[in-house]
Amino acid sequence: MSTEARQIAEEGIEEARAALRARQGAGARYDSPNAPATGLDWARRGTAYFARKLNELRDDELQQPSLLPGWTRAELVAHVGYNARALTRLTQWARTGVETPMYLTDKQRGGEILLGGTLPPRALRNLFAHAEVHLNVEWRDLSAEQWDHEVRTAQGRQVPVRETAWMRSREVWVHAVDLANGGSFLDFPPELVNRIIADVLAAWRRRGDHARFLLAFEDDRAPIEVGDPEAGDAPTISGTAPDLARWLTGRGARRLTCDAEELPAIPRWF
Repeated sequence: MSTEARQIAEEGIEEARAALRARQGAGARYDSPNAPATGLDWARRGTAYFARKLNELRDDELQQPSLLPGWTRAELVAHVGYNARALTRLTQWARTGVETPMYLTDKQRGGEILLGGTLPPRALRNLFAHAEVHLNVEWRDLSAEQWDHEVRTAQGRQVPVRETAWMRSREVWVHAVDLANGGSFLDFPPELVNRIIADVLAAWRRRGDHARFLLAFEDDRAPIEVGDPEAGDAPTISGTAPDLARWLTGRGARRLTCDAEELPAIPRWF
């Protein structure tokens, strides 16, 4: 496409957007131009993916185990719903300047999960649906400047509020797999898988966790060496990026090969 044709196409898109906004009226909300577009896209697509896997479950299946040890599916759904509310509090903090942490106490998160897991199925499904709508409203109310305001995560990290888009993305996509009804890392957008792998390794580095191995991908990308090279030889773990991401996040090993006798133990993600 020529430069002139591209400009005409872009002008047409902007005209269409302006017409849509005029029809929707002043009450419609849109993402700021400074919003993290890719992260919000992942978060919204992941929310739809989680909702689809949740809707595939009958009410009587919600009390069955999830892939998270000791958690029922109901507790997992409650956690995902209350996570949206916690991220909403961070977004409100960035918008208003009034400190509203994700959780008031260390016990709040665990208490919400236990209580939420006892909710009737309809209430549990509504919790998930309503919480994600509220979070989206708060995201769309952030101005361009406010997206760079700093907030504090539950782990104590100071981050710009735009980080909440990534925090929500990993939450909904990975926990959709944890529902244990057919969700797969193979369904994830490829760039999201790459970001998850990078996120796991970055979390280990921040905490000073030790692991030593080489990630070898089945495509033509360069391998990733994990750990201190001076620590000696490292076993090579080979597989597709989705299968490696599944293992790194603690969701088990599928279709991976290792040139050592067994896969090494790895630290937790977060």
